[in-house]
Amino acid sequence: MAGNSKRKGATKRTGKGNPTAGSGGRRRRGLEGKGPTPKASERPGHKAYRAARTDDRRKASRPRNSGSKGGGAVWVAGRNPVVELVREGVPVSGIYVVEGTERDDRLREIFKYAADGGVSLLETTRADLDKLTGGATHQGVAAKLPVYEYADPEALVDAANESGEPPLIVMLDGITDPRNLGAIVRSAAGFGAHGVVIPERRAASMTAAAWKTSAGAAARVPVARAVNLTRQLKAYQEAGLMVVGLAADGTESITDLHVADGPLVVVIGSEGKGLSRLVSETCDVLASIPMASSLESLNASVAAGVALYEVARVRA
Repeated sequence: MAGNSKRKGATKRTGKGNPTAGSGGRRRRGLEGKGPTPKASERPGHKAYRAARTDDRRKASRPRNSGSKGGGAVWVAGRNPVVELVREGVPVSGIYVVEGTERDDRLREIFKYAADGGVSLLETTRADLDKLTGGATHQGVAAKLPVYEYADPEALVDAANESGEPPLIVMLDGITDPRNLGAIVRSAAGFGAHGVVIPERRAASMTAAAWKTSAGAAARVPVARAVNLTRQLKAYQEAGLMVVGLAADGTESITDLHVADGPLVVVIGSEGKGLSRLVSETCDVLASIPMASSLESLNASVAAGVALYEVARVRA
């Protein structure tokens, strides 16, 4: 009879109706599954697990790339780019060379720069350098630039006042090409400006391209970031500076600028759109550059050079 069989696996009912034998009942929990078998790399004691942990420790000990975006360190890859970088006096925090890389004149020049300037020279693997430079064609060498430290916009005026000179500040509105930024910083240094102000968003920043184009001037002229250009211009006006914006339809010629010898902010707009509406409305004077032809506008960096030359001429 069912339930009374003495064969193995049969169930027997007690007085309380609880099953006490057989493949089910109180032994059922012991037959429940424990889920899928973990991967070998997740099972302690397995050789794949030990290999994975070793790889993690190796990666943690490697130099990390903080990235060229979001204000992190910037990487310049390739022999010619790195040579150009060191020739222009751009500050470098480290130079990475792949093990066994064949040396040529460019690499020897890079090594000499590192030795003379006390720059760290680190040997790495090709795979690691590929990761650090984001897969760029590095030819076995790359340079790491330090994070650029932007100045405070108000500090530019303070520094000018301490030097006993009327402040001359260049503000960029809508400049998105870092090479234009670098060229303007170079002109600012050449014509005695006390600093350059750029927006925090939607604008060129001090990348490797800007550093190279500035020809080392970025190490001498501070670049500041402003959250809002219009608000910063008003702060400069309250501090006694006149604001002159370059515009094709300006009411004054930059060659006859009557405020050039006083505290001044020169605002440069983008080549295509010029000054934004709010910035243009905030300017005290809109000045134009006289043109001999029907050419509508100059490159932003060229326009900045012309304007700063005229200001420097008046102040001389």
